[in-house]
Amino acid sequence: MITKEQVLDAQKQWGEGVVKIGSLKETRSACEAFASQFLDERYTFENGPVLFKPTKCAEEQFRPSKVEALSYFIAGDDRKCKEDQGFAINPWTNVRFENSEFILEENRAIAMGNYFFTDLNDNVAKVEYTFGYKLINGELKIDLHHSSFPYNP
Repeated sequence: MITKEQVLDAQKQWGEGVVKIGSLKETRSACEAFASQFLDERYTFENGPVLFKPTKCAEEQFRPSKVEALSYFIAGDDRKCKEDQGFAINPWTNVRFENSEFILEENRAIAMGNYFFTDLNDNVAKVEYTFGYKLINGELKIDLHHSSFPYNP
């Protein structure tokens, strides 16, 4: 059975990875290499499509492949999706998860809540998320990632 602690650890690693991608922004080759490794370690792209709906996408809302996710996270001249500005290279100094609830099963877990991204000026962006995790070789990997800004009438 997957534990809440395993999910919290996966979230911590994800947040730290996003922060590190941004810290490498000025050294493009290192940023690209780390972002690619981050996607390999945190997501299940090697096993097929990932249900990935990032926050800041309007034209190409869904990103089921690693190349599309990489485009979202770091953009660049060769980005797959032209609307991408490089979400992870903002850069962010901290990512904090505030979980609403978990569904924990033997080989799968789902977490939903808010996560908060702090920028260099200490501004905080609140984003709603749902992450689905699959247990692969003892590690939790993301196969469902949906995030969006809270409703603002």
